[in-house]
Amino acid sequence: QLQASGGGLVQAGGSLRLSCVASRRAFSGNAVGWFRQAPGKEREFVAAISWSGGSTYYTDSVKGRFTISREDVENKVYLQMNSLKPEDTAVYYCAVEEDGVATLRLPLEYDYWGQGTLVTVSS
Repeated sequence: QLQASGGGLVQAGGSLRLSCVASRRAFSGNAVGWFRQAPGKEREFVAAISWSGGSTYYTDSVKGRFTISREDVENKVYLQMNSLKPEDTAVYYCAVEEDGVATLRLPLEYDYWGQGTLVTVSS
């Protein structure tokens, strides 16, 4: 199981670091992604990291502001979010992709999900 945390209320321009913890070695050998879903909108891709940590992927709107990283020894994946904007407001979810053959940008490619953590950015 996955547990996402670190969300909260922050002013525009501020930072938050989200954490995703696995109850077992769910991250080992698997890619991990972060998605977000704003009210009334579909879940959208934010960032992903390959099983080795050697490759990272970001949606255009967060490039240069967000950084995804992983610590497999601790069963944790992080999403460092800087220069936050009101449009970043959403529930953020982490997810694991096990098949190893995927774009990592589509929710359907992921095998299991955390419960989400709310990020609210005020203007």
